[in-house]
Formats: sequence, C-alpha cells, structure tokens
Amino acid sequence: MSFLPLENHKRLFKNVKPLLHWDGVSPLDKHKEVCRKRLIELLGLDTMEMCAPSTKIIKREELGENEHIHFTVQTERDYYVNCHLLLPKKRNGALPLCVCLQGHVSGAHLSLGIEKFPYDGVYISHDVDFARQAVKRGFAGLAIEQRGFGENGGNPENGATNCAHIALNASLMGRTLIGERVWDVQRVLDAVLDEFSDAVSAEGSILMGESGGGTATYYTACLEDRFELFVPIVALCTFEDSIVSISHCACNYIPSIAKYFDMGDLGVLIAPKRLLIFSTTEDEWFPLNGAKKAFDELKRAYTAHGAENMCQMLIAEGGHRFFADKGWRAILDLLKK
Repeated sequence: MSFLPLENHKRLFKNVKPLLHWDGVSPLDKHKEVCRKRLIELLGLDTMEMCAPSTKIIKREELGENEHIHFTVQTERDYYVNCHLLLPKKRNGALPLCVCLQGHVSGAHLSLGIEKFPYDGVYISHDVDFARQAVKRGFAGLAIEQRGFGENGGNPENGATNCAHIALNASLMGRTLIGERVWDVQRVLDAVLDEFSDAVSAEGSILMGESGGGTATYYTACLEDRFELFVPIVALCTFEDSIVSISHCACNYIPSIAKYFDMGDLGVLIAPKRLLIFSTTEDEWFPLNGAKKAFDELKRAYTAHGAENMCQMLIAEGGHRFFADKGWRAILDLLKK
C-alpha cells in the first residue's frame, strides 16, 4: 500500500493524454485557433481588462556607460509594473528592443548589473545581467519586474521571491500568476513602443527570460507576435519530467493545463516565429531529457510550416543558468535567418 499522494500523482500522470495534442494531420490553422482560445482561458487572460497605460518616469540616471530610465506602467486598473530601460548614452536612432525577464532571483535590478542584496553578486556572475548584455550587443535593454519578484511583491528585506500566496489568490479568481506575467509583458510592450518610440523599435526585437522568466517568455511566445525572437532559458521541459516530478514554485502550475497540452504541444502556437530554446546538461529543475522531448514535439509544428531553421535548441554544459557568450552567439545568428 502506498500512502504517498505525490507517487499517486506521478502514476496518474503517466496516463494523461492531452486533448489538444496535434495529430499531424488535422488542418493546422484551425487547430491553432482552438488551442489559442483554450490557452487564453487556462491562463486566465480572459479575466483581465485593458486600461490606459499611464506611463510614469520615476528616475533618469547615468549607469556606467549607459542611461537608465526607471518608469512604471499601469497594466491593470490601479496596478503598476516597475520597468527599467537601459540605453547607451551615445546612439543614433531607435535600437531594437530586448525585453528581459528575471527568474526566481531578487529582482529586475540584476538585469542592469546592480547589486542590492548579499547574494546578488553570485547571480550576476551567472550571467543574469541580461539588459546590460543586450546593450553591449546593440540593443535597448528593458527589464520588466515580474509579479512576486523584486519591486513588484518580492521580499524587500532579503530579496526573496513571493509567488505562492499570489499564485493561489489568482487561482481563486480564475486567473494564474503566469498569465498575469504574460499580460504585463504585452501591456508594457504597448506602452514602451509608444512612449519611447524615439529610442526603441520592435524591428529585430527579442523577448528573453531565465527559469521563471523563461516560462513567462514561452507562454508569451504562444500569444504575442511583435517580437522577432523568443529565448526561453532553462525553462522548457515536459510537465512529467519537471513540475510533476520535481517540487517547483507555485507560479509554474496552471490548473487543468495538462488535460489539453504538454509544453511541447504549445509549439503549434509559436511556429513559425523564431524560437531559441536554451537548455543545460545539468539542469536540476528542468532536466535535459524532458527538455529534449518537449523540443522534439514543438518542432513538429515548425516542420509543418517548412520553418525548421527558425526553431533551435542550444545545449550548454552546466547547471540551471544562462551562459552569455554561447547564448548570444546563437541569438544573433538566429536573428539573421
């Protein structure tokens, strides 16, 4: 007799067959319509209402060789997101935008290379300073604070994240925290392309994120068309190999999603957009074997579009993190295709 609910869930999950798994034969365009509608409902995006963006600049300052603009955007009525735009001091015209999403770290300030908490130096040494990296490569870097992190609900005393309570509250209202994060990315993009049109452009733009930020990047890729490249970093994996088998933060769980999709099945909503999956050999949270299975599944949709070269998987040696030099070489190469 087993008295372990988790083991029972693992056993039950082996028999889950996603209802919206594409059979490879049904018309893909019609299947996409069904999948898109279902994903919007599962994420709870249908419960969210548009509002005036109400962008407010908090601070402009020099940050090393760059200009840093801290501003907020109203993404829902009376809810505001902290954003940090990093631009080179010397520039000619608008630069392609690189939107950066942190994972479960102390906040978006890390994307700028700023240390606020004792462990931040370690995070930065693991290449989480995405906006700073982007500016060095000719982009405008925009770090968006995700809900439950940093200035948007993180623990101000020690920099810890705070997802569980927020995620559970969202579920009471038919929402999800990951859906709210996707919504924020889209609404901030609306505002930034309008407010800073002299400095940033959607042409050649990137959305990239690591771990929890990579998860938000992946789901955003399913529903957003304005970025030219999506880069989910150490985030793709089958549900069975990752969040079912390994204890994860509550923000990874979307009620009932496995009835309809596994992560790879969502490739039908991303193809043929440029997609770079960044995985590592020793990822303890999103194991490589599960990442490969999910990638093989999502690539079927790219093959159906005749766009195999638009979807790539980069595997780096190491643990659950980004490796900037290797990653950016692949990013810039894929943008050229």
